[in-house]
Order: sequence, then C-alpha cells, then structure tokens
Amino acid sequence: MLITVKAAPNPSTTYGETVCVAGLNLDLNSPGWIRLYPINFRELGSESKFKKYNIVTVEATPNARDPRAESWRPRADRIRVESHLSTWDKRMPFIDDYVEDSMCDILAGVRERASARSLAAIRPSEILALDIEPHPGWSSEEQRKIDLYTQQEDLLYQGPRTALEAPRFKAWYRYRCGSRRCNTHRQGVFDWELVSLQRTVWDRDDAGVRQAIEEKFLTLMCAPDRDTIFYVGNQQAHPQSFIVLGVVYPRRA
Repeated sequence: MLITVKAAPNPSTTYGETVCVAGLNLDLNSPGWIRLYPINFRELGSESKFKKYNIVTVEATPNARDPRAESWRPRADRIRVESHLSTWDKRMPFIDDYVEDSMCDILAGVRERASARSLAAIRPSEILALDIEPHPGWSSEEQRKIDLYTQQEDLLYQGPRTALEAPRFKAWYRYRCGSRRCNTHRQGVFDWELVSLQRTVWDRDDAGVRQAIEEKFLTLMCAPDRDTIFYVGNQQAHPQSFIVLGVVYPRRA
C-alpha cells in the first residue's frame, strides 16, 4: 500500500498510544482506500518504521470489530518499507483517480448506512479559514490510559515508556465542498504533521506557535497556487463525524 495518512497519536490503555494509518491498496485485485489500526508507531522496530508516501508491504486482516470496510488490523512487526515517493509529481498519479469534489455526498452515504465509505480525498471549492484553539489537555479518561500504560512492564520492548504529551493547539478547517447544497464544513485537523510541527517550535510563545501553524497549514498548504486536497476519514464511534487526516498540496499546473 501507499501510505498517505499518519494521524496524530491518541492515548490507549493497551498500546500506550495508537496511530491511525491510511492509504491506498496497490493490489490490483482489490484497489482502494485502506485503514490500518492499531499501530503504536514509537514502538515499531527500525526496519518497520515508515513515513508518509512510503510504499510498504504489510500483513493485515479485516478488523472484525470495525464495521467500516476499509479497516484492517495490521501485523505491525511485519511492515516492510519498499520505496518512497519523494515528490508530488510521483505521488499524484496514484492519488488523482481517488479525488472527489463533494464532502456532502460522503456524509449522505454514512447517514444512510453507518458502514458506508469512511475514507476519501476531497478537493474543496473554497477554503474559508483555519481555526486554531488551545488544546485543553488530556481528559481524565485519556490520562488514565496513559498512566496505566507507562506503569506496565513489557519484556518485549526495550526502553522506558514515556507518557504521550498533548499538543498546545488544535485546529479546524472551515471550507465549502463542490456540492451545490453545501452549507460549509468544519473539520478537525488530526494530521501527524500538526503535532510534529508544534514540537519543533515548542520553545516559542503561544503567538509564535500559532503563527507557525498558520504559515504551514493555511499560507503554504492552502495558497492560491496550490491544488489543495484534504484526506478525510470518520470515527468508528461517530461515523457521521469526519476529520481531516492530511493535506495534499501540489502546485497547480
């Protein structure tokens, strides 16, 4: 599969932190979107660590606990990196056929059937704003999961278990899709890059961190000369709630 999405990590009792990974199945017998969950990325061996736009081979089985057809349960220790697509001109031939204009149609599908398609690439017709708000910190339940995990011993994992730190800010895109009936969408940004960016500018004050987020996720990714596309996916517990899992932003031809 081609890895297109690495979502921000979330607390987990069993795995400490889990990352939702998604991409395109390159098997010609069953092409299309695929979601891999759970993966504790920090505990992957060096030979299994991957990044976005790697092509990987992975052993996985359909996730029986998840009604979404795209969801597969991976053998995290059996992920093998095959190659990397380093530029947009190499990536877009794989992605182009999956880009759609209507987020409204995707939402209509899950309203009719909870197991309807849960991953998509949406090209917005108009990006209205990037809302940025302070992260409230982990909830008491999320903190409980983190504490349980860090207190457990794991003979297979060499090294201390460190607690997952909450980012300082959360962000939401507000946009209109290509549907004539669109009344705008506001979707949270759960891209790994949003968390990673905040870590690189952690020593800045809040205004400086906000500025860094705006510069990358709005000024750069949504610039007029960029063909901006959102990878979106829903949540198993809330199938009608879609979030932005990543952004495609090649220069316009």
